[in-house]
Amino acid sequence: MQLLRMSRQGIRPRRIALFLCAAALTAVWTGSVLASEGKGHADPVAPVLLALFVILFAAKAGSEVFERMGQPSVLGELIAGVFLGNLILVNSDWSFFEPLREAVVTEHWAVVIDSLARLGGIILLFEVGLESTVAGLRKVGIPSLGVAVLGMVAPFVLGFGVSWAFMSDLPAKPQSVAPAGFSPIHAHLFVGAILCATSVGITARVFKDLGRLQMKEAQIILGAAVIDDVLGLIILAVVSGVVTAAGAGQPLEVMALVQLVVVAVLFLGGSMVLGVTLVPRILTQLARLRTAGVMLISALLFAFVLAYLANAAGLAAIIGAFAAGLILEEVHFRGFRDEITIHQLLQPVSTLLVPIFFVLMGTQVRLEAFADLSVLGVAASLTVAAIVGKQVCGLGVLEKGVDRMTVGLGMIPRGEVGLIIAGIGKHLQVIDDAMFSAIVIMVIVTTLITPPLLKMCIGRLEQKPAEAG
Repeated sequence: MQLLRMSRQGIRPRRIALFLCAAALTAVWTGSVLASEGKGHADPVAPVLLALFVILFAAKAGSEVFERMGQPSVLGELIAGVFLGNLILVNSDWSFFEPLREAVVTEHWAVVIDSLARLGGIILLFEVGLESTVAGLRKVGIPSLGVAVLGMVAPFVLGFGVSWAFMSDLPAKPQSVAPAGFSPIHAHLFVGAILCATSVGITARVFKDLGRLQMKEAQIILGAAVIDDVLGLIILAVVSGVVTAAGAGQPLEVMALVQLVVVAVLFLGGSMVLGVTLVPRILTQLARLRTAGVMLISALLFAFVLAYLANAAGLAAIIGAFAAGLILEEVHFRGFRDEITIHQLLQPVSTLLVPIFFVLMGTQVRLEAFADLSVLGVAASLTVAAIVGKQVCGLGVLEKGVDRMTVGLGMIPRGEVGLIIAGIGKHLQVIDDAMFSAIVIMVIVTTLITPPLLKMCIGRLEQKPAEAG
């Protein structure tokens, strides 16, 4: 159906097939060049340039195809990464992306690409924070708070349960064995945290396309998403703290756990206070500078320094990046000479770095893991847990006249935050290759099914008044 629709729009399936073949041949050619690294490259940046070429080319090719099918571009970037990372299954000589899939990246060009991908994750969470404001947090109300809390607790419990039930069935591989000090419970905690995060951007896009952003259901979902992000990052801080302590051979006591929660809350709360009091004054002074690009650099300085401080405080760097976006409001930049918004200035940066992050997440998926049916079983179970867990959050809607099913469906898609948490778990070697692959499949499925289900549900709501009339 999607291909037929594309054909009607003037994009023939044959052209798409040729385009994909060209992308595949480009990837293979670049891989052959990378595989011969050291034979003709004196400049160490040469393999980095080639890797960036194929990653960005594949990302945009995948995005184009999926956007023309009416799907989010992020799915195209993930699928492109899966394709690149598993070319070795086609030909053992095409192993050029293997250095990026190691638990500890050591090869020079791979370290650079890995660092750019991590920077892309920080920019991504900075953008997520920019979509919210401190004032917006005050206005979301009790309905959104109830939806967000239930939408965190239920998926966390279900994700923990699925991991506990199926982890022992997953195939054990030498490279996925957790370091000493870790126990299966740490992996269960990370899987639970991953299922908490909602990618509300997909839902917002559906409501916007239908012209229904002003629906009560849409407002509750968008409000809950703001709280959802904050609570999800607090859970990430706690889980990461537990795992880090275990990796150091130190059992985490109750007081230490409480301290982690307090640090996370104080960090985010302090950032909000900073945003209300100091940030406007600081930006007013920076706006007086005459040098070019001050507006963009000022925003990035806040993102980088808060990301660093979050890491120094024992939290994930993305928490600081999110906090930076939260405190920087568009009104604070009115004194600058730039005539465009901070979102528009940041777009070229994110356009370059964020696709690298998603492609790299896709390369981590090892398709050979799915030869074992238990991995498919885990992926299916995680998907069901992700869907059911977010349906529970509809119970948090107490206001009359609001459709709980629509709210629950709108909270289903998992995306960027969940992938970042999964990436952190894989970097800590708590989540192995098989579980990571199952998680990425869950993210893809939940993102694919949400738009059509939401459109059907909204259509059903619109028919009710007509039938009553």
